Amino acid sequence: MSRRRPALKPARLTLRDILHTGSAGMRARPMRIVLSALGIAIGIATMISVVGISASSKEKLLQELDKLGTNMLVVTPGTDLLTGKKVPLAEDAAGRVARIDGVEHTGATGQLPHTVRRSEKIADTITGGITVQAATHDLLATLRATMHSGTWLNAATGKYPAVVLGDVAAQRLGVSEPGQQVYINQRYFTVTGILAPLPLAPEIARSALVGWDIATSQLGFDARPTTVYERSADHKVGEVHQLIPRAVDPQTPRNVNVSDPSAALQAKAATEGAFSNLLLGLGGVALLVGGVGVANTMIISVLERRHEIGLRRSIGATRGQIRGQFVTESLLLSTLGGAAGIILGAAATATYALAGDIPWVIPLWAVGGGFAATLAIGTLAGLYPAVRAARTSPTLALHAA
Repeated sequence: MSRRRPALKPARLTLRDILHTGSAGMRARPMRIVLSALGIAIGIATMISVVGISASSKEKLLQELDKLGTNMLVVTPGTDLLTGKKVPLAEDAAGRVARIDGVEHTGATGQLPHTVRRSEKIADTITGGITVQAATHDLLATLRATMHSGTWLNAATGKYPAVVLGDVAAQRLGVSEPGQQVYINQRYFTVTGILAPLPLAPEIARSALVGWDIATSQLGFDARPTTVYERSADHKVGEVHQLIPRAVDPQTPRNVNVSDPSAALQAKAATEGAFSNLLLGLGGVALLVGGVGVANTMIISVLERRHEIGLRRSIGATRGQIRGQFVTESLLLSTLGGAAGIILGAAATATYALAGDIPWVIPLWAVGGGFAATLAIGTLAGLYPAVRAARTSPTLALHAA
């Protein structure tokens, strides 16, 4: 009796063999591969750039907050519940705030009923949205402001017709450097300095600031501050916020308003990515369309390569090896598009950051998520064509060829 020969086991493919067979279709049809990968690249690039631009803008806001600090509070007059009118702050309101435990710096401004003009020939009804305010010497340190040019008011210049302009006020008045003059209350004031932008105090940016002494002696100022600014220790901000109304007006503390100007920047930083969700959705749609394009390419590839599939099956390739070949090709195709998309998205973010003078930030999770999405799309797009290729009958494939 003859013995039955044992069935030959199919040869195992190495990783190099799998990559070689999987990339065969890509090498044979490069233009089709490029066009198919383009959809993946556009989707990934959109998602990376949206996340990167949002993260870069948020980082810029956080850097501003670190520089300006979140420990400044602003004290302003409240409204009387009976009369509905503003209740003026006490003349020594800044001193009362300064005596609170934890307060490190205080500064005050007092609004004046005057306009500032470039010359007396300009009508006083043309204000340009600029206010004239008296300012204490320590206001600059309290605001952590810097001078764009010139010098701040001091004990000497505060007694004479000298003025410091906010950056917006200087721009609207057409003043570009210290030494020029502006017209306030029937006389000229010499500009001694121009402030740099103040994100936490936009009202100062639109102001012409004169010394407290000359405001009381020549501009009819009653020495009552309209705004008090204070800086406290970081761990004392909440406590100081509660104590200020009682310190400024012990009898009716509700007539004192206390606000945190950094809250707006903090809220903006926290919600920076809210609008990005819509754009991320659009990027996801583009990615889905790219995945459909890859699947379509793979199905056409299976139909065009039936002879190759039949030949490989006839010489011993298993269905699993055929499936692996086409899934690998789909993964390589998607990875190519994903890598191109990440590079394009990073370049778009870098261009935006450079144009806006903001930090260039791309979260690692965005890059990792882009690769993960690429692999998922590649697997899903190649799964059906791979199964279809594996089910192809060698006999029918060779006969059809």
